[in-house]
Amino acid sequence: MTLSRTIFALALSLLIGACGFHLRGAQPLPFQSIYLSVSAYSEAGAQLRRQIAANGTTRIVDKPEDAEVKLLIVGDAKEKVILSLDTKGRVREYELRQKIVFKVVDRGGREVIPATELNTKREMTFNDAQVLAKEQEEAQIYREMENDLVQRVLRRMSVAQWPLPDAPATQSAPAR
Repeated sequence: MTLSRTIFALALSLLIGACGFHLRGAQPLPFQSIYLSVSAYSEAGAQLRRQIAANGTTRIVDKPEDAEVKLLIVGDAKEKVILSLDTKGRVREYELRQKIVFKVVDRGGREVIPATELNTKREMTFNDAQVLAKEQEEAQIYREMENDLVQRVLRRMSVAQWPLPDAPATQSAPAR
């Protein structure tokens, strides 16, 4: 029985390897330096700093004028919406939503990535008898959603066109 399992596991690993599947690795950013306009003490700020440091050679600088680009968080919102009620009018399910709006600009103020809105949502059941546990579950879900949004921001930045092409010179009309 163990020989057949071993052969099956070996065949499965060969098939997975042959199809071109591989885990998503680090995605280095095309910028040499970046300024983050989000607090280093916030959950998102800490995650961004950690991920950028782990992904490659991009340095995080403390002053916007020292950076090639600036990541600006234009908006960040969390929302909790009732999805369903029971027969007594008590909440049974919530939908947790989180939205982030960001843009990346270069030193001259040109947009490398225009204002982009990313959304995520999750459903959560609720039980009046387990309020404390459900509050902890909600906090955990929001942390996971924020991590997902940070990963999506980094993926967008990793494929950004950099350096930006020079703006075409405007030609003046010939004098008559």
